[in-house]
Amino acid sequence: MTIQLPDTNGRLRTYEPRTEPLAVSTGSPFTSRTVFSAAHVVADPYADVTPDSPAAVDWDATLAFRRHLWSQGLGVAEAMDTAQRGMGLDWAGAAELIRRSAAEAKAVGGLIACGVGTDQLTGPATLDEVRAAYEEQLALVEASGAQAILMASRALAAAAKGPEDYLEVYGHLLRQSAEPVILHWLGPMFDPALEGYWGSSDLDAATDTFLEVIAAHPDKVDGIKVSLLEAQREIDIRRRLPQGVRCYTGDDFNYPELIAGDEQGFSHALLGIFDPLGPLAAEAVRVLDTGNVAGFRNLLDPTVELSRHLFQAPTRFYKTGVVFLAWLAGHQSHFTMVGGLQSARSLPHFSRAYELADGLGLFPDPKLAEERMKNLLALYGVSQ
Repeated sequence: MTIQLPDTNGRLRTYEPRTEPLAVSTGSPFTSRTVFSAAHVVADPYADVTPDSPAAVDWDATLAFRRHLWSQGLGVAEAMDTAQRGMGLDWAGAAELIRRSAAEAKAVGGLIACGVGTDQLTGPATLDEVRAAYEEQLALVEASGAQAILMASRALAAAAKGPEDYLEVYGHLLRQSAEPVILHWLGPMFDPALEGYWGSSDLDAATDTFLEVIAAHPDKVDGIKVSLLEAQREIDIRRRLPQGVRCYTGDDFNYPELIAGDEQGFSHALLGIFDPLGPLAAEAVRVLDTGNVAGFRNLLDPTVELSRHLFQAPTRFYKTGVVFLAWLAGHQSHFTMVGGLQSARSLPHFSRAYELADGLGLFPDPKLAEERMKNLLALYGVSQ
């Protein structure tokens, strides 16, 4: 069987899907790396909503996907930008997601960390209001029993006058956190409102401020997640971290080499691309656990082309491709997203994502994925 796929020039070409998925195994928990997958939310396709409505979430399907990730040995990074925080999922929806996912994690013994931000603030805010918003969310995450991830804040980026404001706000939060947190530096390619975070658009200056926060409170920082899509900058930051503070790569362009590491260290992982790569990524990490770096790279390096495709500019719309692949893989029954974000990528983009994912063997049922892809093509007027 073949399928006709449109390319970026609007021409149809013939593709022959694979007939069997990649064979992967399940096994014991990882021993060499701590690995989180940032997870997407599944929209309720029958909800009568508009793009401006509060998110309508299919909770059963959303939690089932988290159980899928946990079953592979992966941790879940909850209520992050992959879950459309600030792009369809408001704080009320995120709070409910955190409560439900944390309870599910406790029930199944899954590893979970949850995003703490300031997205309940809907307009200009003072630094005091930013601190209070962070505190509200931190209290909820800690009460749920999950680890906290202090996310970058649009409100703080707008309110801060310079590096000293970041030092004061983050220092205040770290002093009162009950357990060590993960600090998240999300670059403007993921969210343009975060331009100049840490008080400067000069990344060297911003890095110095970021590291100053950590150096002042190393006992309260479990690790950092760096999402700047610059491998060398992450390596440089990793080498400057205090002893015991981990680096969780958030680089969806260069993750295999960063996780593999070098003679001076390695990165753990907290990645949006591990949402669609779940079983394959878990297999690769188990190979790495045996000390087989070449085998790890042989499994994970071929996935980078798909990841770079999904995360191409405008990078913030990568969530559309992630949910699209979850639908093709059978993890949800439909391709709709909160906020109507399923419209954020083109048919040629979807076609290439399907081809790359199929080539990697990511679909548990390749025939189902083919049928769903053909249905989407027919919706766009492409006959087979």
